[in-house]
Amino acid sequence: MSKSSRLLSLDVFRGITIAAMIVVNNPGSWSAVYPPLLHASWHGCTLTDLVFPFFLFIVGVAICLSLGRVANQPENHKKVILNVVRRSIVLFLIGLFLNAFPYFDLYELRIPGVLQRIAVVFLVCAIIFLKTNRRTQIAIGGIILVVYWLMFLIIPVPGVSTGSLERGANLAAWVDSLLLQGHMWTVTKTWDPEGVLSTLPAIVTGITGMLTGQLISRADLSREEKLIRLFVSANLLIVAALFWSLFFPINKSLWTSSYVLYTGGIAIHFLAFLYWLLDVKMHRSKYWEPFKAFGMNAIFVYVLSMLLASLLVAIPVSEGRSLQEWLYGGVTSVIGDAYFSSFIYALLFTLLMFVPTWVLYKRNIIIKV
Repeated sequence: MSKSSRLLSLDVFRGITIAAMIVVNNPGSWSAVYPPLLHASWHGCTLTDLVFPFFLFIVGVAICLSLGRVANQPENHKKVILNVVRRSIVLFLIGLFLNAFPYFDLYELRIPGVLQRIAVVFLVCAIIFLKTNRRTQIAIGGIILVVYWLMFLIIPVPGVSTGSLERGANLAAWVDSLLLQGHMWTVTKTWDPEGVLSTLPAIVTGITGMLTGQLISRADLSREEKLIRLFVSANLLIVAALFWSLFFPINKSLWTSSYVLYTGGIAIHFLAFLYWLLDVKMHRSKYWEPFKAFGMNAIFVYVLSMLLASLLVAIPVSEGRSLQEWLYGGVTSVIGDAYFSSFIYALLFTLLMFVPTWVLYKRNIIIKV
């Protein structure tokens, strides 16, 4: 996609999402976090539970906007797909590196992760976009969501009642224990929130973004018609999600079908609002620039934040405390309230990540995988 044809709304949406991801990933203390900045304990959806699906949705929109022209050029598909495969492999390997850093204990290396899931969703969605039409993409997405739901209903799991959706006692956890034993999230050890089975519906989150991107790209519709369709589609998805949640609860860790529809609907609403404000009404205040800067180098700043966060925890200082604990202690000594101090620490950490991002933005440098 050429620079001149970039959607400012998409860059800003991506920037807001990655900034939010850094904030929620880096509190001063996990024992002092405001509830909206934590994931739901199990079923349900907080503000934090919107962040990751928003990013996968944005990946889908970006696929449509960047590969839209080549989609109708079958002779170029092989070259494009090879490039997509290469980028996906690199992204997956970066995710593994982040999981290993800084100790590199490969015997217990966590295999799933945020970048790994993004890599898989990007790969599958890009191929689907190039090789199918819009109707087929809708069908694929719908089939995946229904089949995923039915799998939980009918496939028996050893030692667990069929249809169970309990934490660590469900089909997704069982599949993880079979395929990823010893290589899962250290907090759970027996299942992974970015596990194997739940990646299937995550692909549909990407497909939702692709379908949204195709609607925005349609030349036969006015901007007003696009906005109406976006908002109507968003509301329909949310209503369908709330109904489906009566039978298949909204759950981020399981990435349930209702969760896909619910977060997809909210993502469309958010993008549609930004599209109306920034690309239709052209309200392009300089105050959006920080988010645009984050959005144009989102993967870079995410990786940098993960590396720095790991280093701060790994570096010891005094009295058995890590550098991260020492810094948070300094914030707490000034502010006093543990929860507010933890939040301010997260904001300061995000501000620190903004500095190199702003330098890259001002120099018009985009670091691509």
